[in-house]
Amino acid sequence: MTQSIIDVQLPDFHPGQWRAYDSRTRYSILRCGRRWGKTEYLGAIGCRDAMDGWPVAYFAPDYKRLMEFYHWCAQRLLPVTISSSEQKMVIRTLSGGKLEFWSLNDANAGRGRKYKTVLIDEAAFGPPNLMDVWRGSIKPTLLDMRGECIVASNTNGIDESQFFWQICNEEKHGFGPVQGDGTFGFHAPSSNNPYMPLEDIEALEKSEHPLVFREEYLAEFISWSGESFFKEEWLLDKGRPVPIPPRCDRVYAVIDTAIKDGKDNDGTAVLYCAQNTLGDNFPLILLDWDLIQVEGATLENWLPAVFKNLENYARVCRSRFGSVGVWIEDKGSGTILIQQSLNKGWPAQPIDSKLTAAGKDARAFNASAAVGSGKVKISQAAYEKTVVYKDVSRNHLTSQIANFRIGDKDAHKRADDLLDTFCYGVAIGLGNREGF
Repeated sequence: MTQSIIDVQLPDFHPGQWRAYDSRTRYSILRCGRRWGKTEYLGAIGCRDAMDGWPVAYFAPDYKRLMEFYHWCAQRLLPVTISSSEQKMVIRTLSGGKLEFWSLNDANAGRGRKYKTVLIDEAAFGPPNLMDVWRGSIKPTLLDMRGECIVASNTNGIDESQFFWQICNEEKHGFGPVQGDGTFGFHAPSSNNPYMPLEDIEALEKSEHPLVFREEYLAEFISWSGESFFKEEWLLDKGRPVPIPPRCDRVYAVIDTAIKDGKDNDGTAVLYCAQNTLGDNFPLILLDWDLIQVEGATLENWLPAVFKNLENYARVCRSRFGSVGVWIEDKGSGTILIQQSLNKGWPAQPIDSKLTAAGKDARAFNASAAVGSGKVKISQAAYEKTVVYKDVSRNHLTSQIANFRIGDKDAHKRADDLLDTFCYGVAIGLGNREGF
């Protein structure tokens, strides 16, 4: 009798993946940059073990990742599948093996099962109680068969309470392999994948925020809390502010009003910007700014001066499309300013709600690539300007930008109205319609 051959196509490992495979321990860590091939690596191992008749479990932080991995495996295992259920999240193979899929948000995920192989994907982005889930639910599933676990992820800051940081930095958890720097797990940057064009990686290194690049593409543990996110020198050209541009495409302004919670005498900031797409100047130049402390009703008398200043900058910068108006945060007194502008026919519009709802840290990340790559510069006038605000005389624009820290727990106590206009202004000038 001729035995039929079933052909199952699994991806071939690149050299970096083979090195990771050869360095496995019983509890292994895969800490790699984006597009290295972590999920494909886990998929190849999981599918192979399921085809060999073993029970395998895949854990991920959210349903979207689970579904993507489920369909990835289901497509490849189709020739050897006897049953599969997207509802029950299980694939069973002809050899008696199975692949089950679990959410890390379920504290009882995997409880009562036994597995030969456990795969945990994007562990750095799992729930805060992931160490408890690992100890109480996942790790016991490996006892019967003395099974293997592979934890794969990029990094997500330095947080000593985070499961992924702990297993990579604390020996007591038993993960490997051991690295020369005292950390644990196989570690590789995105460039370790030979199918990633090296020139694209080099371009990302130049265009991304340096800390973002180190975290996302070098897979390093980066602390965001103690370091200035935006460097003042990034806004300068060879250490100096730039002149007012002799020509540009358009000028616009961004207004952030801090009178959102019924507070009087709080801050309102405006930032004036010049956008250029002609290639003969920087893409975005911060022309001027102001920061005032007034009651909400007084803002209606202040707004006409903003439009007047914009028209003046349109003439000075020889803007091809003139002044394209003002973007205003649609909250509190900002809503009133938008309505007043509409009533009087002034070009004003609300900042896209997706951008305002993103949160301060997310908006800073959104602006970071353009700022870090030198696309945003500050004019001499804006750089040398000082204003007295709440009895403090300084350049509040550069001060707020340079003093911003990611994850600052006391951020709500600090004046940051100009920082908000800065992040909004970069997103509006250099992002898409929604500011991203």
